[in-house]
Amino acid sequence: MSWLTGEGEVGIIAEIGINHNGDLDITKKLIDLAVDAGCNAVKFQKRSIDLVYTREELDKSRESPWGTTNREQKEGLEFGKDEYDEIDRYCKEKKIYWSASAWDLESQEFLRGYNLPFNKVASAMLTHKELIYNIAKEEKHTFISTGMSTSGEIDNAIGIFDAIGCPYTIMHCTSTYPTDIEESNVRGVQTLQDQYPKSKGIGYSGHEKGIMPTLLAIAMGANVIERHITLDRTMYGSDQAASLGPGGLKLLCRDARNVNTILGDGVIKVYDSELPIIEKLRGSSK
Repeated sequence: MSWLTGEGEVGIIAEIGINHNGDLDITKKLIDLAVDAGCNAVKFQKRSIDLVYTREELDKSRESPWGTTNREQKEGLEFGKDEYDEIDRYCKEKKIYWSASAWDLESQEFLRGYNLPFNKVASAMLTHKELIYNIAKEEKHTFISTGMSTSGEIDNAIGIFDAIGCPYTIMHCTSTYPTDIEESNVRGVQTLQDQYPKSKGIGYSGHEKGIMPTLLAIAMGANVIERHITLDRTMYGSDQAASLGPGGLKLLCRDARNVNTILGDGVIKVYDSELPIIEKLRGSSK
């Protein structure tokens, strides 16, 4: 994925999702946060409300900053063309990639208008065969999250990408927000590496509090990571508690880029920096 990172580097995708709370000013601050921390890309979520949710679901009561129903909440969080035009312009200005995960066919068609560098299959959409097929038909590098999915369901989705010849990176994921560390199961990165050799590396999409599982996933071989980000974890929204704030994101970006350096090549050797220490501490024993 040289288009995303330098050779051998870990790619970092900052998931803004719906943490912008329908506010372009917050969106730009989140993009700035991702740029300043050193992320390679930001990602959003796109839905056609009346296609993704039933009328019964949309009519349910729900208190939010936008009203008292699910519909008002969903519509308040959803961006349209004007907002995405500005996101596209701003990301180009800030020199950071952006994309979005579509939750329906209409939304995927909408996103095609921006010639995005990559696609994303959200865990919730992994079994949506028609959507998967339409994404794969674009033959654009696609990140595929695997939360709440069985091995059989993953096989079925990957089979579509393999049949079409669309390049992809499978993302190990647990879809709870936030994820308990007991359910992070970062060894799943190695399992997916073994099971899907055609995947362009294996990624990790984390929803845990903190950064340790994400760093361990890199140590297990993940070459791209994705984490939700927020300006403040106490803000309104279902994803905020599972997100990294400014300090956490900067710490993650710093440490993520050092993991493979720390792991080293495994060869037992004496470093040049040790030679003076040898002379000092072993000199009298020669």
